[in-house]
Amino acid sequence: MSNPLLKELTKEQLIELIELYSKNWLAHDGVWFQSVEQKLGMDEAMHHDREAWRRFTVIEGKRIKAFLGLSDRPGLEGLEKALKFRFYGNLNTQSFSRENNTLIMKMVTCRVQDARSQKGMELHPCKSVGEIEYAGFARTIDDRISCRCLSCYPDITEGGCACAWEFTLGE
Repeated sequence: MSNPLLKELTKEQLIELIELYSKNWLAHDGVWFQSVEQKLGMDEAMHHDREAWRRFTVIEGKRIKAFLGLSDRPGLEGLEKALKFRFYGNLNTQSFSRENNTLIMKMVTCRVQDARSQKGMELHPCKSVGEIEYAGFARTIDDRISCRCLSCYPDITEGGCACAWEFTLGE
């Protein structure tokens, strides 16, 4: 059951609303995390963040896969397309490159890290969350795809991006 008011909006208004929804979703993600972080500390907040992403990334992956009409095993091409339709795809700048059976995704700008920096907060140590999130998303899109972190806080090994991930298509 959709909101009938959506049918009255122009294409431009719908795009603006999607961007607003994306910002709202990310703000909620940050607000709950910071609430746990302030009350129980970073380690406890990270535990809950990992567990939330372990479940959410599969839900998001299934919905995007269905929306895009991807086959059961769409390979790296399908994964790249699906990654571009994630909620934060509207908020962060990403780049993609392909070579043989690998896809490299770089998060060039990250709204979460930028916001934490602007507030004078410690950067979000998101590597352990990203390992769960990106591997789970990739497997949901195509169960042959594995994921490896190339660079992510607190283990930044590449300049010019917030994080970098390698997806490999196996047999």
